[in-house]
Amino acid sequence: MIYYHLSYQNPLTHFVDIKITVKNNQQQELYLQLPAWRPGRYELQHFAQKLRAVSATANGESIAIEKQTKDRWLVQTGGAGEVEISYSFFARQMDAGGSWLDEEQLYLNPINCLMAVEGREQEPCQLQLQLPEEWQIACGLPEVEKHTLEAANFDELADSPFIASGSLKQETFEESGYTFHIWLQGDCQPDWEKMKRDFIGFTKEQLEVFGDFPVKEYHYLNEILPYRFYHGVEHSHSTVITLGPGELLMTPSLYKEFVGVSSHELFHTWNIKKIRPKEMLPYNFAQENYFKTGYVAEGITTYYGDYMLARSGFFTAEAYFEELNTSFQRYFADYSRNNLSVADSSFDLWLDGYKPGVPDRKVSIYIKGALTALLLDLQLRKATGNKASMDVVMRELWERFGKKNIGYTEQDYAQLVDEVAAQSFQSYFSKYINGTESIEPALDEALRYVGCELKEHQNPLIYEGKYGFKVSSEGSIKVTAIAPGSPASELLSIDDELVALNGRKLENNLQQLLALEPQEVELALFRERQLRVVRLEPNGKSFYSKYTVQKRQDATEAEKENFKLWLKQAF
Repeated sequence: MIYYHLSYQNPLTHFVDIKITVKNNQQQELYLQLPAWRPGRYELQHFAQKLRAVSATANGESIAIEKQTKDRWLVQTGGAGEVEISYSFFARQMDAGGSWLDEEQLYLNPINCLMAVEGREQEPCQLQLQLPEEWQIACGLPEVEKHTLEAANFDELADSPFIASGSLKQETFEESGYTFHIWLQGDCQPDWEKMKRDFIGFTKEQLEVFGDFPVKEYHYLNEILPYRFYHGVEHSHSTVITLGPGELLMTPSLYKEFVGVSSHELFHTWNIKKIRPKEMLPYNFAQENYFKTGYVAEGITTYYGDYMLARSGFFTAEAYFEELNTSFQRYFADYSRNNLSVADSSFDLWLDGYKPGVPDRKVSIYIKGALTALLLDLQLRKATGNKASMDVVMRELWERFGKKNIGYTEQDYAQLVDEVAAQSFQSYFSKYINGTESIEPALDEALRYVGCELKEHQNPLIYEGKYGFKVSSEGSIKVTAIAPGSPASELLSIDDELVALNGRKLENNLQQLLALEPQEVELALFRERQLRVVRLEPNGKSFYSKYTVQKRQDATEAEKENFKLWLKQAF
């Protein structure tokens, strides 16, 4: 067993003191590896930059420890049977993948700060926490004695965040023989009965898809913050969700986000924590784990997160369509969809997947992945006369791969879809997953099967829809995006600062001045601090269109029945 001990001297410094005790050592040279990234966010995060004063001792004396890479250390043990490694970790990142220490709590993601002993990763691990006696611990790991947790191996330890505090709130519910704990840390006034009712609703729907649950107990670890925030990260036995502001938790808009992210993260317990790409089984925490199936791992999960809320009745059909419409606005907000497929965007997560990046370069695996999942679900229903759907695909992925701890490949997934459909879906994969063909016509056709349609609307902002440029809404009026082939693409550049239109000073009045339909549009602007004047002329095309899903007035009775089978709601 590998022993980890956590303590702190002054919580206001945010430094956690960590001691790793390696017993039964038989190595002259002992290597320790700190993870370079965390599952759920596929980019190198360089956690080692938050460590301080790494040292090692054996038999009460200092021994040599030397860095080999940015996050790997070599200890010269001198043959000592027991070795201790000590260091401090700066815990001051309050999001669902970070860690935080203050006078009220210790919230920790072990993957941020605990080193693995190379060659002994499969041994059990014990995590002893030196905490105030009255504090509770919320965690997916068993508490074998007061403030002491145990994990089967390093992977399980790294995947088990915890909140330790004297002010945790908790409720528990049972569903289909599984236990679910909802923990809240922070100032809020939860309506527990409503919360449990809504959580049971989407939990039932997800269990219906898969048939059973990967773990007997599951923990929702919620950091409820006093400011606006939204983030969630999945784990095998738990999820961490950071959300705020706490005083608005039960208001419709924030509560909808709370339930939505909870549903999304629960679905991940199957999809990515167990149903995992072959490239990530097992995880290699020391380097990038490239994979192209982010459209399965994150895209399908994003689709199902909200879809389950519609099927459970938490969302009306209209409310669910509003969520879909938001996804459409994000998808059509730029022209990246023409330049990089969702599969290649998944591979490039490790390059720049979580940054805005250069204009129109890559798509979101969450948004494009969710829309292609919606398309596939409806196309499968149509192809099989409602005998099959994405539910069948996910259940088969769970039975064939997740349950058996076998990683799936791109080819495995595509072949499974063909099998479920009893026909080839090669066109779907070549056009919308591995290609950049426009998804709108196919989505409109698929939605018609359930009595709905995808409707295109002219962008109400004239400078976006007619002239093809976007501007910042705060501070000075700067150009933030330009549509390819638009009037603006010939004359404007990113970061141009617009100062006047037809001689009139611009001060949050650009839309109003263009609404007057002037004969000509003369813009004065600063580019690299030099004054320029350009004249924009429309070219008859429209840009940055808006799209919405809506029910068709002429939907047939058969289509209305298809709708009911899809959403479990009357048309």
